[in-house]
Amino acid sequence: MRIQIICPASPMTVYGNRVTAVRWSKMLRPMGHSVDISQHYGGTISDLMVAMHAARSADAILQFRKRHPEKPSVLVLTGTDIYRDVARSAKAREAMQTADRLLIFQPLAKQVVPEELKRKVRLIYQSAEQTADAPPLDRNAFVISVVGHVHEVKDPLRAAMASRKLPKESRIRIVQAGDADDGNLIQRARAEALKNPRYRYLGSIPRWKVRNLIAGSHLLVLSSRIEGGANVLSEAIVDYVPVLASRIPGNVGILGEDYPGYFDPGDTDRLTELMYRTETDEDFYQELKTRCALLARQFRPEAERRAWEKLIKEVSRIKH
Repeated sequence: MRIQIICPASPMTVYGNRVTAVRWSKMLRPMGHSVDISQHYGGTISDLMVAMHAARSADAILQFRKRHPEKPSVLVLTGTDIYRDVARSAKAREAMQTADRLLIFQPLAKQVVPEELKRKVRLIYQSAEQTADAPPLDRNAFVISVVGHVHEVKDPLRAAMASRKLPKESRIRIVQAGDADDGNLIQRARAEALKNPRYRYLGSIPRWKVRNLIAGSHLLVLSSRIEGGANVLSEAIVDYVPVLASRIPGNVGILGEDYPGYFDPGDTDRLTELMYRTETDEDFYQELKTRCALLARQFRPEAERRAWEKLIKEVSRIKH
């Protein structure tokens, strides 16, 4: 089958939806499919379209259906789709109506899909390979990683701000990686690194370095205000790196309602408290590690591969 993946994110980025699109292409090709990744739909002849982001890829879904009404399409609902843009964009809602299937990354996302479209929803967890030859943990510091595109919706400097409030004796160091389209956010990150001795900003780094950063950390912080089901969570979980996360549906849908490592979005004081407790309370730290480790199986690549095989078989039978 000829599959076209529409991914509006730049080919240069090593985070977010582009990483997902590239992983899918590497997964689907060994199944016998040809896969093309494009930022926009230009009329390429395909047997199946998989479009990421309802708001930004709406035109692609609508044009594909107009040109090839007999061929199926899958629309991937991202966090900003589900928790922000669909309510604002009539075209995004039209794309949801048009697509044959709606793909989500965590089960709570289905709750906000309109009732008449719930029958189209399919869940596929984002997988990650376990990091080979993970670097050893730093014995002289308690390293906390923050990874992802530096956007306002990610609240990217929350961990850095929380680290300012730590007791002097704390050995916590925050290491952040991620590029940004917003020059102001980059300037803020660099300024923070100059005045905060606990914080280091690496900018955009190669994918293998991202994975080594996560695997070599004692802890990962995900402070987003909006997430659809972050791939960085999968990566931390399969490497048995515990997580502190904002209590938002995109994180709760993956980690579970009763996960002990939540803080409210934007709650700097609570994040400071949790980071220090994780550093100093071995029982709490091991509880977080155990809870994350128990989730690892569902984020293995073979589980995602089986889910895609099932979905492709399903949509290939659709007749318009």
